[in-house]
Amino acid sequence: MSNKLNHSMSLAKPDAVDISNKQKVALAIGVIGLFILTLALFNTNFPNKALFLSLSLGLISVGIIVYSRDAYLTKLEGIKNDGVWFKSISSRGIWGWIVGIILTTFYIILYFFPKYLGLGTNGTENSGLIGLFDPLSKLLSGRPASQWFVYGTLYTVAILAFGYKFILKYRHNRYQQIRTISVMFFQLGFAFLIPEFMYVMNNSLPYYDLKSIWPLNYYIFDEWSVKGFLSNGNIGLALILFGIISIFVITPILTYKFGKRWYCSWVCGCGGLAETAGDSFRQLSSKKMSAWKLERWLIHAVLVFSVVMTTAMVYTYLGNEKNDFWLTKGVFIALVIGFLTLVFAGVMFFKRQELGKDAKYGAIGFFATIGLLLIMHFTGTTEHVFFVKGSALRSAYGLYIGSIFSGVIGTGFYPILGSRSWCRFGCPMAAILGFQQRLFSKFRITTNGGQCISCGNCSNSCEMGIDVRHYAQKGENIVRSSCVGCGICSAVCPRGVLKLENDSMKGRINPTEILLGNDVNLMDFVNKK
Repeated sequence: MSNKLNHSMSLAKPDAVDISNKQKVALAIGVIGLFILTLALFNTNFPNKALFLSLSLGLISVGIIVYSRDAYLTKLEGIKNDGVWFKSISSRGIWGWIVGIILTTFYIILYFFPKYLGLGTNGTENSGLIGLFDPLSKLLSGRPASQWFVYGTLYTVAILAFGYKFILKYRHNRYQQIRTISVMFFQLGFAFLIPEFMYVMNNSLPYYDLKSIWPLNYYIFDEWSVKGFLSNGNIGLALILFGIISIFVITPILTYKFGKRWYCSWVCGCGGLAETAGDSFRQLSSKKMSAWKLERWLIHAVLVFSVVMTTAMVYTYLGNEKNDFWLTKGVFIALVIGFLTLVFAGVMFFKRQELGKDAKYGAIGFFATIGLLLIMHFTGTTEHVFFVKGSALRSAYGLYIGSIFSGVIGTGFYPILGSRSWCRFGCPMAAILGFQQRLFSKFRITTNGGQCISCGNCSNSCEMGIDVRHYAQKGENIVRSSCVGCGICSAVCPRGVLKLENDSMKGRINPTEILLGNDVNLMDFVNKK
């Protein structure tokens, strides 16, 4: 008789689900692949880099695939919570913290100390981890690997391998399968392969991820980038025009028709990694009111920062005289302020009632942005804006937002803050799309309150921190700026309460009123419905 006692008083089994022998073998295979990368990190001299790189990435992928097949194909289709709150790695336990620390450390070294990964400088060859990826980089573009190529390769492998796992997990849901295949396709093609092939065709063309739109693509309007595009004739001009049209035409139209999910859940690489590799951590997003308040202030503050920094970035390389170019500093500032004023006035005129109390916060953001732009214009010099040298200012956005927030915190903290902390708290693209979705999109998640059993699966699985159950219980449509339309809340609902829909604008927002008999003619109210 065993002396080991289970002291839990839970009626349900509180222990994590045991993994099978096959899953243990799969984990061992994946760890061997990671071990090869670790050996490369410590400057191991492999006799054949191409072979060992292929072996490493292959073993990691095979390990994930074998583990996933045994984990999900041996069970019935349907909801899979499987004790996520009882597993150390997915409930901020010791393994979760270890993985978070390792990921964060890797990102810090990648962004700020690439020499420790083996990046060659001053004409020296790559070594270490980056050197291991040289054969693949030379095969695709004919040039040695950089830290960004290593990152892009690992990023793509993660989305493809964990994307397969995600498809198996949600194989009962066609929507989840299609959108996962979509992010896998866009990451492999548009973010990884096409930029490499574009370099082969024209090595003076700036790196360009066709699906990365400003302000997520914060460097597209930098001086070196603009000059690089314009110096490449029609193809360069076409790419920069495509970037501008994407911002002002394509994005609003698609968001109007489908909501921000067309980008955040179907195209974006950040969202793709969060949905695939980060799926095990989606339940960690905070549903507290304080987190929601922080989210609203922080993500819109980042958006204001993005607009001001981009304007300042362009402002620094424009001239003051029309003889050089018609777009002078003064004309540019006037155009930016005019455009922002037009948007603000239009929203206030047509959507003031829908915004409610949020109109006040929108006005604060608008006047703060205009004030900063005016200060920049009247205090700026040829080389300085905001009393800071232009080159230093241009790198600030890339450092604090592009590197620290989106990379180190956004991905490194998956096991601690949940899988979409960057999308929720920091992505300026998500802020713009959320603004459009909230005001003029046809997208909403409809609810059937009469069928809700308050199981909480929907809220638990929402990686954006939305308390979905709160809406479902009242039968109230979910129209939130932060909702990325991933549809997991609908996929895990055992009663079919939630549906993702694109319909007319009428009745899209349907707050549940509390009716008192003396305050309303009940029949008039019912007839209006």
